[in-house]
Parts: sequence; structure tokens; C-alpha cells
Amino acid sequence: MSLKKNGRLSRREMLRALSLAAAGTSISPWLSGCRQALQTPEDVERGLRRDALDGKPKFLIVIGATGGASIIDSFLAVRQSEGGANAAKLNTVPDAQVQSVANSPFRAVKVDSPKLGSIPVPVNTDQLAFVNKYKDDMLVATSIGTSVNHTIAQKRAINGNAAWKGRTLQECVALQWGQGFALPNVNMSVGGYGERGTDVSLPASVYAETVTSPSLWPLGLDGAKGIRGAPTKDIAALARKARNELDASSVFGTTFADSDAMKRWNAQRADGAQLEAQDLITRLNVIPNMPPQIPLTQYGLDSSPDGAKVRAAFPGFFDDPFQGQAALAFLLLKYRVSVAVTIGPDFNVALGGNIGFANPPLAFDYSHNDHRAGQAFMWNRILSNVDKLITLLKSEPFDMATGESLWDRTLIYVATDFGRTRGRPDNAVEFGTGHDLNNGFLMLSPMVKGNTVLGAIDPLTTYGYGFDARTGAPQPGKQSSNEPDLFSGVLHAMGADLTGSGLPDASAFKNG
Repeated sequence: MSLKKNGRLSRREMLRALSLAAAGTSISPWLSGCRQALQTPEDVERGLRRDALDGKPKFLIVIGATGGASIIDSFLAVRQSEGGANAAKLNTVPDAQVQSVANSPFRAVKVDSPKLGSIPVPVNTDQLAFVNKYKDDMLVATSIGTSVNHTIAQKRAINGNAAWKGRTLQECVALQWGQGFALPNVNMSVGGYGERGTDVSLPASVYAETVTSPSLWPLGLDGAKGIRGAPTKDIAALARKARNELDASSVFGTTFADSDAMKRWNAQRADGAQLEAQDLITRLNVIPNMPPQIPLTQYGLDSSPDGAKVRAAFPGFFDDPFQGQAALAFLLLKYRVSVAVTIGPDFNVALGGNIGFANPPLAFDYSHNDHRAGQAFMWNRILSNVDKLITLLKSEPFDMATGESLWDRTLIYVATDFGRTRGRPDNAVEFGTGHDLNNGFLMLSPMVKGNTVLGAIDPLTTYGYGFDARTGAPQPGKQSSNEPDLFSGVLHAMGADLTGSGLPDASAFKNG
């Protein structure tokens, strides 16, 4: 990188400088474009309904627990003394490591290990503080999936195995509560969690906007800001007006004026102006002004008014992609940019001077190498970031008249690929596991029926069994897939309009 003859850096060079300023961090500088597609009146009438109760938006944060988070290594753990004659051969946990939670059906696992498989990193985790803090907003439901392929299972975790015309939960939420939001559905996750649904009848605005670099992405939300010597906004507006007129009158423009692709293209241009008008390049920017390494103000840029608060919650936002995603998720909700945001760790190692060793290779799927320590390490990673997110959401007023916080209107759904196999060598502490259809899911929100377990674990097999999604009654022995119940449960808890969906009644998930 070098200065031009006029002493200026281009904005691309500026972004590169920002990425290099983080100690040893490797983050792709390519920024995803913003997309808000054209909606017809028919689209709006068909699907963009307001909440039947109060007309105010509700928010969904999906966290992909990538690799297979095991519910019996967290809130539904089985003590070894409960496992009967086969306890030594099953994934039961030593009694001293399974802690009861007062006045709750949940349990909390504590793990102390000198290493993480072959990685010389100690694992010292304890889930009890988290469960005690959030048990009244927690619901755990046992699950039976239909695939142990990572990508397929991830996608089914968010679409209920095509439970509603192939729509994802995020698309359903964006459809109902995202009208008027610049980017109703933002997705920062990977694999099947990052895929859109298959219902092509939806307005394109509800499909996810993909973000691959959460810390740098906001710097691409303005066409000119951040460029030294750029024309004024009035001149830029004139240039854009002339460009649009020339495009429309060109042979290409007149030939394809009625094509859907051209309409989307023109709509996206208009939406870019909407993003600029909201000054999202500032509001969503967590990066601080730190001259000479990061001289934001020299380029007419600034950090978000909430930057200091968000950086305090997620100090590793630049080095750790998951922290960066969580930081951006909060700002997207706070500034009413999105109603559905998807985040989660990926399969790549994350480490650096500011974060230490943050993510093992394969995330939860490191359980192939060392199940118990791998699960403990990754559950701690998920829960610590959830804790910070909820704390921020609780601190943010939503409606001063009602006293609601942003958390009161938000549901966090910890989706995961699948469960893990249950066997182990006799009394082994370090062992590997494979993929299994039997597992469970975690939801957190004031909108869910808190302090609740739907379904149960048979301690003699460590496998979960099903429940009645309407009443919540356990159904011992039930091992049929319940993916549509879980999908419907999220939407029921949020109070979504499910008219015509054909989804099962999942009233057992809803608070009240």
C-alpha cells in the first residue's frame, strides 16, 4: 500500500489498512453488497402482516451451533449413577460434574481438562452461572432429526424440513415483521444455516443479505463517504440522476425495462440511497477511531455512538468472527435495520493476541477427536456470547411507554446440526463421537415458556424422546422426527401469524 501522488489513500486502501491494523488477523476485505428488492403491492398484501397484538416488530437471532452441539453435554446431562448397568459405556457424566439447578428441570455441566484433544489448551468451564441467570427465559426441546449431513441438517434446523413451503424461520420473521426495515434478514453464518429457503413466491426483500466480514461490512454502506475529496452529496445525486436517465433511455435499458432482473437492479440502486440516508456506515461501525493506525476521522468516518459499549461487551470483535457477528447483530436490531439475524462459529480455527484460542477446528465437530472437552469448550463459547448479547439487548429500551426492552421483543434460537453418538469405551474420559439424529434445541426469550423442558432423556440409554407440541406432555418411546414441531414452536412463541401454514399447533412453546 502506498500513497498516491496527491497524498491520498483510496477507500479500498483504507479498508486494507483497517484490516492490517488488527494484530495478526486475517479477515477478508471484500464487502457484501446491500440488497433490498422491489416489492409489489401484491407481495405486501400476500405476506407482510403486522403482529396481531400490537403492530410492533419482533426480532429473531438464530445462532448456528455448528458441528453438532450435544444437549446431554449441557442442560439435559445424565449422571453416571443414573445410567444403570451400561453407564460406563454411555456418555454419562461423573456425578460431581453434573450440577442441579434450584427449582429447575435444567442441569449444568462443569468440565476441567488440561487439554482439548491434541491441542494444549486447558478447558475449564461451568454452565451453572448461565443457567441460573437465564433459566426463566430458557426452553429446551428434545429433537429427532432426519439427516446427519452437516449442510442438510443445518438447513433443516431452520426450515423444519420444509415445514412451511420451504421457508426458513428467518424468512418467516422478515416477512411478518420486516416491512419498512432496510435489510430485514441478515445472515452471517455458514453452510446450511446460510442458505435461503425454497419458497420462490416470497418477496425478494425477505431473503437473507449475506455478510462475510461483520467488522468491515458497514464501511461499504455508503457510495462516497470515506473517500477523501469525494464530490458533495448534491453533486453525487445529480450524477446518479443523469446515470439513471441515460440507462433508462439506452437501447439496453429500453429493451429490458420490463424484466424482473432490471427492476431488481433499479430497486437496489434506490435502496443504496436509503442506507446512506440512515447513515448506517456510522451507526453500525464498531471500529474505533485510533490514529495513526485507524484514522477514521481523516476520511470523514466515525465509530458508532454505541461503539464503546459494544466493544466492551465483545472486545475480540475484530479477531474473533463470532464476536464480530454478535456485535453487529445487536446494532442491526437496535437501529431497526433487521428483524432476523443469523450468526454462529464456523469450522475454522480462531486465535489471536486479543482472544487467545477461541475456536477449535470443526467447532462442535471437534467432538470426533475429544467429545467431552470439545463440547464443553464450544458450549462455553456459545453461552458466553449469548450472555453478552442478552445483556446488551436488556440495556436497550424498545418502547418507553410500555417499559419494554429490546430483549422483551427478541427470541434467540440456538440451532444445531444434530446430536452425537452415545457410546464410549468403558469409563473413558477422552473419547470421540460421531453424528446422531437424536438431540435437542435451546431457545431463550421472555416469549418462550421459560424454565421448561419439552420431552425428556431416558437415563438408561441417554437418548431423548418426544413430546406433544400442543400440550407439552412427554411421550416416552416416541422417536419420530419432530422438525416441524420445533420450527412451529419458534413461530408460535413469537406470536407469528401462521394462517394457511399447515404447521402443527406448538402452543407448548409459548409463554402464557
